[in-house]
Amino acid sequence: MSGVAKKMQVFAEKSSWIRKMFEEGARMKAEFGADKVFDFSIGNPDVPPPAKFYAVLRELAQNEQPGIHGYMPNAGYPFVREALAQRLSREQQTAIGPQEVLMTCGAAGGLNVIFKALLDPGDEVIILAPFFVEYHFYIDNHGGVAKVVPTDREFNLDLAAIEQALTDRTKVVLVNSPNNPTGQIYPADTLQALGQLLDEAGRRFKSTIYLVSDEPYRHIIFDNHQVPPLMTATTNSIVASSYSKELSLPGERIGYLAVHPAMADKNEVLDALTLANRILGFVNAPALMQRAVVELQDVSVDNSVYARRLDTFCKVLDGAGISYVRPKGAFYLFPQVPGDDVEFCRILQEEKILAVPGRGFGMPGYIRLAFCVDEQVIARSAESFKRAMARARQ
Repeated sequence: MSGVAKKMQVFAEKSSWIRKMFEEGARMKAEFGADKVFDFSIGNPDVPPPAKFYAVLRELAQNEQPGIHGYMPNAGYPFVREALAQRLSREQQTAIGPQEVLMTCGAAGGLNVIFKALLDPGDEVIILAPFFVEYHFYIDNHGGVAKVVPTDREFNLDLAAIEQALTDRTKVVLVNSPNNPTGQIYPADTLQALGQLLDEAGRRFKSTIYLVSDEPYRHIIFDNHQVPPLMTATTNSIVASSYSKELSLPGERIGYLAVHPAMADKNEVLDALTLANRILGFVNAPALMQRAVVELQDVSVDNSVYARRLDTFCKVLDGAGISYVRPKGAFYLFPQVPGDDVEFCRILQEEKILAVPGRGFGMPGYIRLAFCVDEQVIARSAESFKRAMARARQ
C-alpha cells in the first residue's frame, strides 16, 4: 500500500499528459533516433540567451566580495527592484516604485506567493480555459478552489461567463496573456472592461477581487502585436512574471511580482507577499540571478527565430488541413483536431509526432504544439501531419 498522499496521486494523474509525452519522446528517440522523432510536447525555450547574459555572468563569477552570496531582504535586492520598477512602470503605464516589486523564484513561485498571501480556505480563483495545468495545483496548495470559465471561440475573454462565475467567495481572477497554450493576447479594451466588472462585483459583495496576470511570455510576440498593460484596468491588480522565456533562463528560477501602487490595501498585501516568500521556503530569489538580470532589462532573446518557426508551422498545418487560430505570442499552437484529442495524439505518435492533448489544458478537442524546436524539424514533420489527418478522417 502506498504511503503517498491520495491528493498527490490524483494530481499526478491530472498532470500526466505532458509527462507522458516527455517520457514517450525519450523512448522513441532512443528507439528510432532523435532525427526521426518530431517532439512538440515540451515548452522548454531553446533559443540561446542573449550574448550579454554570458558576459554579465562571467563578470559576476569573478566577484569575490564577501557576502554577495548571502541573504538579502526577502523581497530582493533594493537596487534590483529599483531597476525593475522603472521598466515595469513603462510596461504597465503606471508609476511603480521599488517598494511595490518583489523578486521571486520564477513566475510559478510568484503565483504560489500570491495565493498564499491572499487565499483563505474555500476562496475561489477563476481560471480561464484553456489554462496552464498547474494552476489547479498552485491554487489547491493554499486552500483555494479553482473555478474554470471558458474563453470564446478565438480564446478571448468571455466577460459574460466570468461575471456569471463571480460569487462572494471570489478572491482572484487569473489571466495569462500571452496565453499558454493558445498564444492569445487579451485586448486592452477587454481588460479594461474586466477590471471594471471586478471592481463593481467587489463593491456588490463587499470584498476585494484581485486581477492577477501571469505573463512570462510578454516579450515573445509576433506580427507587431503588443501586450497591453494590466494595471490600467484596476488598482486591485498584481503582475507575476519571470525571465524564463524572454532570456531563455527557465532553469535559473528568477521572476518577480509587482503590486499596483494605488491598491487600497497595498501595504498589507506587500507584507503578506514578502512573508509568504519566506515561509514557503523560497526565502528569497537566487542572489546571483538577481544581480545578473539587473543588467539585462533592455535585452531579450532573438524573437525572430520563434517568428520564423511559427510561419513554418502554420504552413505545415495548412498543408495538412488542420484548423487553428494563429497565436499572437508565446511559442505554442493550439489547433482543433478531428474527433477525440487523445486518439488523435495516439495517431500522431504512430507517425512519430509528439503533441499534448487539449484536455490536459481543460479543453478537449484540441492539441498543443510547442515550437521550441529547430525550424527544420517542423518542416520535416509536414508529411507525418498529412498522414495523421488522412487516418483521422477515415
